[in-house]
Amino acid sequence: MGAKIYVGGLPYSTTEQQLSDLFAAHGSVASARIITDKFTGQSRGFGFVEMSSDAEAQAAVAALNGTQLGGRTLTVNEARPQEPRSGGGGRGGFGGGRG
Repeated sequence: MGAKIYVGGLPYSTTEQQLSDLFAAHGSVASARIITDKFTGQSRGFGFVEMSSDAEAQAAVAALNGTQLGGRTLTVNEARPQEPRSGGGGRGGFGGGRG
């Protein structure tokens, strides 16, 4: 298992292939994924890249964090584990009722 990297500040037109190519200069890319809005399919401006080794991932982070892509500054760092999600908004007590 390689190291997963968070990439923020991506131009909305960036493709997964372009993201993979950007990181391939720093090592072997196992996967590159751009996160999209589930309703519109539009890029959300960030994604994740998985490198084959921790050393390659660290080299990519050091080389690419703070660089420009398509006029936007990239934020590149080690991805943190996804936080468990709560059930969502909702209304507390379903209250109401007559007294």
